[in-house]
Formats: sequence, C-alpha cells, structure tokens
Amino acid sequence: MSTPQPDSGRVAIVTGASRGIGYAIAEALVARGDRVTITGRSEDALKEAVDRLGSDRVLGIAGKAHDEAHQAETVERTIEAFGRVDFLANNAGTNPVFGPIAELDLGVARKVFETNVISALGFAQQTYKAWQKEHGGAIVNISSVSGLSAAPFIGAYGISKAAMVNLTQQLAAEMAPGIRVNAIAPAVVKTKFAAALYEGREEEAAAAYPLKRLGVPEDIGGAAAFLLSDAAAWITGQTLVIDGGMFLNAFV
Repeated sequence: MSTPQPDSGRVAIVTGASRGIGYAIAEALVARGDRVTITGRSEDALKEAVDRLGSDRVLGIAGKAHDEAHQAETVERTIEAFGRVDFLANNAGTNPVFGPIAELDLGVARKVFETNVISALGFAQQTYKAWQKEHGGAIVNISSVSGLSAAPFIGAYGISKAAMVNLTQQLAAEMAPGIRVNAIAPAVVKTKFAAALYEGREEEAAAAYPLKRLGVPEDIGGAAAFLLSDAAAWITGQTLVIDGGMFLNAFV
C-alpha cells in the first residue's frame, strides 16, 4: 500500500485503473496526497486495487467505460465522497483484435472506438459539467505511439489512439484557459494488456529501444502525475511521447 502524503485537497478520477498504467497513475496521485476514484470492469479487481492504494483515500466504481450511466455515476459519487473532481486521467482501453485492417470486422472497430475514444470524451464531458467548468482542472488522455504512425495488425487500436491525440487538442482548445488537456503516448509498457507484444521475447523486444528496456507502469504514472499538477501549469494540448527512445531509430 502507498504511504500518502498529507491531503493535497485535490481529487482525481482515473479510468481503467485496477492494474497496469491506470493503477500506476492512481498510485502516484495517492502518494502525493490526492484522493482518487478508480474505475474498471471487475468489482473484485477494483476492491483489491483500492485495498492496496489505501481505502481511506480511494473509491472504486465498477462499470464499462463507454457506458454513459457509469460515467455519470462515477463523477456523481466522486463529488459525493470527496467534494470535487479536479483531475481526470482517461486510461480505459481495449484492443481485442490482431490482423490486417482491410479484413477488420466493423463491429469490432466500433467497440474499439467506443471504449478508447468515446468513453474518454464522455468522462471529460461529465467532469466538465460537474466541476471543472466552474473551478478549473486538468485532463490526461492515454494515447499510444501506435497512434503516431502506422501500426500494422493493430490498426484499429492505432487509429483510435490517433483520435485520442486529436481529441486532446480539441478539448485543450475549447476548455482553455481554465482546464488543461494533454496526452501521453507510451511505447510498449510491461502490463497484462500489452503482454502479447513482449511475452517470451522481452529481451529481443527491448533491444529495439535505445534505453534497452521496455517501459513499466510507473514510467507513465509519474508523467501523468506531473501533467496533472501545477508544475505543468503552462502545458496544454500536447502529447508527451514516452518510448525509451524508440523513435530515435527513425533517424539512425
């Protein structure tokens, strides 16, 4: 369990946070003294995460990220429990298919966009209406390096993450000056979600990165906490690439 600092007075919602990158973001926020609501599909997994993070400062709400009723309930219960909602980290995502996009089932494509993009917009709308419009705040959207260039065989995921970059820019332009909106685009991070990209061949996968290792969730958690802080007060509309130097290879 994290050892929290004295209460910062700030409150955050982190979606898709029962494990992996979302959990690391919540952990970083709790460690600095924020109160945090985490979401995820599994009630049991959320309960375990809340217990690890510290149940006196963390609320878990189970539901599907693209469900508008779940979005509204999450924001409403957060304000009931903590009195405000300063920060939002949109991390919930899915990638249920591997194969060429020319053969992609359009129903699957819709599911990817609903979970990865529409849910992020929905949560942003909810936090905006409930608190941030009047009081300000900050949002971080988790994109991916697959949204910055072609991503063969995970094309739907890549396109959705490219949409997240543009969504970030649109929200940043429309919500300024009171609300800052930024994105993070990680390369491969060692999570259960990304296991198929490195499991059984981690050394080989890491060799492609100048820093010679894959990312870990804490690499993203710390960056998100920075963007959701006053230290980033003059940063908005940006996408921070966290890739272990992978894109440097394009210039070598």
